[in-house]
Amino acid sequence: MLRVTRELILPVCRTLSLGVIGTAGAAGLLLAALPRITGETGERLCLHLLRGAVLAFALGLVFLLDDPARHTTATVPTPRPVRVALRVALVVPATAAWWTAALLLVPPDLRPPVADITLEAGAAFALAVAGAAVAVRFSDVTHPGPRVAAGLLTSAVLVKLFWPGRWALFVPVEDDRWAAAHERWAVVLAGAVLVGVLGAVEPLRRWSWRVTRGG
Repeated sequence: MLRVTRELILPVCRTLSLGVIGTAGAAGLLLAALPRITGETGERLCLHLLRGAVLAFALGLVFLLDDPARHTTATVPTPRPVRVALRVALVVPATAAWWTAALLLVPPDLRPPVADITLEAGAAFALAVAGAAVAVRFSDVTHPGPRVAAGLLTSAVLVKLFWPGRWALFVPVEDDRWAAAHERWAVVLAGAVLVGVLGAVEPLRRWSWRVTRGG
């Protein structure tokens, strides 16, 4: 399995939507850098811009599982969970580097608590990939990214506008609900990872078809 995985790295890299992810990352870094560019010193503004940067990069990550050759690779012996895990593993280093750069672009005296805001970012990124995995599992489209991106953006706006205050997620640093909000973010992260793992599993009907064909 390890040898097969190594052989898959280059073909998978060729199918990754690196241009879309890179563009989204550049837009996110620009948002994070705005306080330095404009000279603004508002702590709350920096938090909003950093959250906007996270959303921008997450919108790029929803294209991670787009694959024009999907219907060809569906018949290869390497199971889908391995192919999905490989795609995720290939972008993890770049995502970590991007997030580090985004944090460093925020002036140190205006930077929100790093561990807490990193938890928010991790949950958003996990939601993006989980949404893409679910879209791939339950549809035959080769490019689910645009639909998932629209759903993620709409969900972010609706949560910001209508989510009950007692379960608030997007709160300012000085808000008394900050700690409780990040407990909820931890739940969101765990749920997103679970959904992503389940979404990466081969559909039962495909496994049944293979068993039937194998006799």
